[in-house]
This record gives sequence, structure tokens and C-alpha cells, in this order.
Amino acid sequence: MLRKFYIVLSLVLIASFALAACGPTATEAPVAEETEAPVAEETEAPAVDAGPKVLNVWSFTNEIRTMAIAYEGKNPDVDVIYTMIPMTDGEYQTKVKAAVGTADAPDVVALEAAFVKEWVESDLLMDLNELLPYTEELQTYPAVVEVGTNDGVSKAFSYQATPGAYFYRRSIATECLGTDDPAEVQAMVADIDKFVETAAKIHDCGTGDYFAVGTAGAMFNPFLANRAQPWIVDDTLVFDPMVNEYVDFAKMMRENGYESQAGQWSEGWFAGMNDTLVDANGTPKKIFSYFLPTWGLPYVLIPNSTSDNTDTGGDWAMINGPLAYQWGGTWVGVLDTAPNAELAKDFVRFVALDEENLTNWATGVYTNDYLKAIDPETPDDQQQPSGDFVSSQVVVEKIASSFDDSDLAKWLGGQNSYTAFAKAAPSVNGKLMTGSDDAIQRALQSALEQYLNDEVTKEEMWPIWLDSVRNEFPDLVIPELPADFME
Repeated sequence: MLRKFYIVLSLVLIASFALAACGPTATEAPVAEETEAPVAEETEAPAVDAGPKVLNVWSFTNEIRTMAIAYEGKNPDVDVIYTMIPMTDGEYQTKVKAAVGTADAPDVVALEAAFVKEWVESDLLMDLNELLPYTEELQTYPAVVEVGTNDGVSKAFSYQATPGAYFYRRSIATECLGTDDPAEVQAMVADIDKFVETAAKIHDCGTGDYFAVGTAGAMFNPFLANRAQPWIVDDTLVFDPMVNEYVDFAKMMRENGYESQAGQWSEGWFAGMNDTLVDANGTPKKIFSYFLPTWGLPYVLIPNSTSDNTDTGGDWAMINGPLAYQWGGTWVGVLDTAPNAELAKDFVRFVALDEENLTNWATGVYTNDYLKAIDPETPDDQQQPSGDFVSSQVVVEKIASSFDDSDLAKWLGGQNSYTAFAKAAPSVNGKLMTGSDDAIQRALQSALEQYLNDEVTKEEMWPIWLDSVRNEFPDLVIPELPADFME
């Protein structure tokens, strides 16, 4: 339309010049007459098409791009410019922080669980309290709102709730425990002591090639989720007893051979999901179980359950395990300097607080064909499979039964994972998370690995961890280590 306007304007100007050329010359100037100047008529200016509204969204995966395309489908006058930056070595956070206050700053940012609280506790994000009525309407799980809130101000919301579960191999359970029934197996791992007893049975069942878990690190999140206090209270580091219990537990699992020593997210850890894990001599190692949250089922366990020659699908079951926990998730917030603040807020509402969108996201509506119908330039691999557990209890209750006969249920030997996660989600505690968690926990895991590998003693491990914490947070008060931490 703008181009058409310019064409019309050009024709008007050409006509004006032509009339001027036909008018009287300077020597033939007409005699001026005193006449009353005509009153200009008020005319409406021709409409100019300003083009689509532009919204800049930055994320660390292509996941939210699916919703961005769906949002464009609902809002044809909006053009979402989606930028994906990897999280490798903190690149994503570094680039977003560097862009704040510049002309390159995005409107909306995705925030991973590892660092969302750091952003929520800062002054970088906009107040989104006006969206809270939607959380009440959709009955958003309390932990999701808690994580995105600081001092009574909500600054980020998530489309996911991420309660954890314990996934185990049915065939190994039958062979080593005498049953694969979820209720009976749950009773065998109902607390840490029972879990250790069961881990010993799994180990003794094989000939040194059966392991309860791939890595003791799988229990890191469950232990920390059951602390009484967060890492920092009143600017002081808290030594919660569960931290010491986890260190002792991890060492026991390593020394007794109950874990395969395959580092989490390593090639070996994934190989254990499809029975292709082997030791240095080529001897097979079989992993009995994995601790994974909601997203771990469709994004981690299922995609890695097959290899060229193996397929463990259908041989898995899920239960609560010894400790309730939550792990991960992605929140979305609006930068405080966002040039398109109102549009950005509406995008956050659509992503995290829109019943239709959450339903479509969870039930597999957003296929590649669906997205291409909105934007033909959608990449061929852009889509959202069914099964992700969403943050709205209203949506969960409406769609849970639809997974009774789903491919997910078949993969779990007939279990409805959605129903199981729905029971766990309301009890998740989001109040333990702080903006300092990621740095403190990475430092602890690094020091702990040295202890597990017998590179340092337990007494030497603690100072290594605390020195890292001091370097990261020089103003943090670090009290004397409790005596039982040294035992």
C-alpha cells in the first residue's frame, strides 16, 4: 500500500509541474486582485501502511520459535524476529546482558531454570504483575509462579511445570526384584535407605554389569530439592544437612559400584538408555534407572532409547522414587528496556498463560505442517511433539486422559505419564531457588568429582568448594563448616 501511495504522490507532483509550465510567464504576470483567501478544506490524509509490528525474541533453543510462529498465526500484523543463541560457556547470558540498553536489545528473553532466578532478582526485567489474574484463571502451579517472582513482583512465567520422576527398566526389575509392577517397585525405593538396598540387589543380580543408575549425579537435584533452606539466607551461605548427606551418598554409590560412572549428559550416559553402554574392555553395562523430570521423557529418554540394533521402548516404567523434586524448565520475561513492551507482555501471556496455546503445545497440534501453513519458511524440523507437561492445572486436568492410549503410554508399558506427573506437580517447592544457585552448585559438583575420583579427601573437598564460592561472591558471609560435614 505504501508503494501505491508513492506512485499516486508522484503523479500528483507531475501534474502540478505540467500546470505550472502552462501558466503565465514573468512578463505576462496577471494583475493581482484583492480577493479573500479561500479556506482550505479539511481532507483526510491517505492511509500509510506502516508494515507489521516487530517483536524481537531471544532464546537458547528453537523451542519457543514454535510458539512464535503460532503467535503470528493469531496476530497476522506481528512479525516475530526469533534469535537463537547457544548456552555454551554462558554465551547466551553474556550476549543478552551486553545487549541490554542498546538498540540491539530484544523485547522478550527466554530464561533457563539454572539462571532464571538471577534475572528475576535483578532490575533487568519488567514487572508482569498485571498478568497474575491469568495464573489464577489457569491455576498455574504455585512453584512456576514462585520461581518467576521476587519480593512480590512477578517478572517471568513458564509454559512448563517440571516435577521429577524415577524411570526404571521393567525387564531388569522382573529379573532382579521379582516384579516390574510400579506400586511394588515404588515400595522398594520409597526412601533413601530402601533405594540403597534395592541398588545392592540390582548390583548383585548381574555379574558386575548391572548398575542401579548411570551416575550418582542423577540424585543431585532430588537431594537439593529436599533441603530445609535455600543456599543463601540473609546474605549468608547455608550448610543444609542434605548437602552433606548427598556427598556421602554419592561416595557410597561410587565405592560400591552401584553407578556406572557415566557422567551425566555424556555419550555413555545416553548409551545406557539403549543398552549400548560398554566399559573399556567392551563388556556391556546395563543401567536400571534414570532420574528425569517431565521433559526428560519426550526429549531425553525416548529419543535415546534406540540405536542401530537396539530398542528399549516399552520396557520402561515410571514412579515417584525416593525423593520428590523438580528439575529445569524455561521461563519467559520482558526486558525492562523493551521498545515494544505491551506487545512483549502479550507474547509472554500467549506463551505461558493462554489455555489454547498450552493445550496445543501439550497435545501435538503444532506439527510442521501446521506451522508451515502459517509461515512457509518454517524449518522442516520445527515442530512440537505431544507430551510436554504444561504449567496450568486447568489444562492438565482437561487433557490428562487423552494420554491413556498414547504412544507415550505404550512406551511406558501402559502407564499414563501425564496422570503421574499431575499428582506430583502441586507439591513442588519453588521457594528454594535463588539467583546464586547455579554458581554455587557448579562449584560443589566440581569439588565433589575430585573427591569421588579419590583425588582429594572429603576434608580437602569442602575448602575447594568454598574458595570457589568466595571468589564468585566476595561479599557473601560464609560461616564455619559444621563438624558433621567433616566426618
